[in-house]
Amino acid sequence: MSRLRGRFKKAADDLVNDYTVSIGFDGRLYRHDIQGSIAHAKMLALQGIISQEDSDLIVKGLTSIQKEIEKGKLEFKTELEDIHMHIESRLFELIGDTAGKLHTARSRNDQVALDLRLYARETILLTLWKLRTLQKAIVDQAEEYKEVIMPAYTHLQRAQPVLLAHHLLAYFEMFNRDAERFYDCVRRVDVLPLGSGAVTGAPYPLDRGFVARELGFSRVSENSLDAVSDRDFVIEFQAAASITMMHLSRLAEEMVLWSSTEFGFLELDDAYTTGSSLMPQKKNPDVAELARGKTGRVYGNLVGILTVMKGLPLAYNRDMQEDKESFFDTSDTLLNTLNVFVGMVQTMRFNVECLQRGGHEGHMLATDIADYLVSKGLPFREAHEIVGGLVCHVVGQGKNLQELSLEEYHSFSPVFDDDVYSITADSAVAARNAIGGTSPDQVEVQLARARAIVENES
Repeated sequence: MSRLRGRFKKAADDLVNDYTVSIGFDGRLYRHDIQGSIAHAKMLALQGIISQEDSDLIVKGLTSIQKEIEKGKLEFKTELEDIHMHIESRLFELIGDTAGKLHTARSRNDQVALDLRLYARETILLTLWKLRTLQKAIVDQAEEYKEVIMPAYTHLQRAQPVLLAHHLLAYFEMFNRDAERFYDCVRRVDVLPLGSGAVTGAPYPLDRGFVARELGFSRVSENSLDAVSDRDFVIEFQAAASITMMHLSRLAEEMVLWSSTEFGFLELDDAYTTGSSLMPQKKNPDVAELARGKTGRVYGNLVGILTVMKGLPLAYNRDMQEDKESFFDTSDTLLNTLNVFVGMVQTMRFNVECLQRGGHEGHMLATDIADYLVSKGLPFREAHEIVGGLVCHVVGQGKNLQELSLEEYHSFSPVFDDDVYSITADSAVAARNAIGGTSPDQVEVQLARARAIVENES
């Protein structure tokens, strides 16, 4: 609307117009804005606030505008500032002054809050679907390689034998908690703010429940100031997205490490790697590396919106226009990263021989030998010290623990017997049979649970 009407006698400076315009990023809210406006127009007629004829004309005009936008026929202009004014201006062109009745009992403040909640809900549901798709890819890989033993690491040092499937399912659990966070977030997004007005509510006999049902919200906001002035649902989405990106970044880091010549555990598909501009032999895990980098970008968006909101008095302040760009950037980054990870996980292939060799060699059985001494009656601390001495000895000899003679074992403790040689990587894995352990039986239980989760929500 022109500033030369109403309160203002002077047009805004061109620099101000350029500085405040938001159509460059909030144009993506057109569907949500039109959806909310249609529900609002229907409610106004239902309550006798406007006539049914006017409501029908408004709905018809809004439906036409959506089609125009989707066909690229509606030009976005900076002088109209945002998507709301573009739609309103075009509605005036299509149906005349009746368009002015649409804004009855509504403010830009609750309109914007509604659009953003509709967008957030849609984005979260899409994120959940992509998370489940990634989890399914992880389960498929875990099932294919469920008998493969590999080294587990702490401090990036080889620690104990573990099933590859168990290792992969650790990421399934991380992404499962991420899904739970998004499910929890969508409950708080699922609140209708429309009807809150600019700040104090509306002096009309609104049926907010009708609008909520039309738009699929389970409840309406309880406080008008809160409804228009808070963006904690955006912050919560950004926080959940940051944690998910952190988990994706950890998986990416292992892809980078494992696909290196030094590890040799994994080969990424050609479609998810790049070459070198100089070195013809290179196959670089650029997709995984880029995901690590984009994680910091999402973190920055979270800190940005927290900083925007931290000092704002009630109710709405224009600072809150800054809620959208970072939100859209995070949602795009997260969804795109999940997309490429699904394909990358589905197509990656493991070097079974290299993994198995790593799981069986070295001093991976040291803990199991200590547990063996405990089974013979020694306190664990004493057993730990004895086996530490054994490891020091074999390192000096250039041997593995499995290569020691019984005489050498006896030189460290008379408790050792021939049955010490029954300790293998397979027995070590099988012994971890408590709930959550890496034994084949426990991994079968974990796989069945994981498969049920992804299939029940597919």
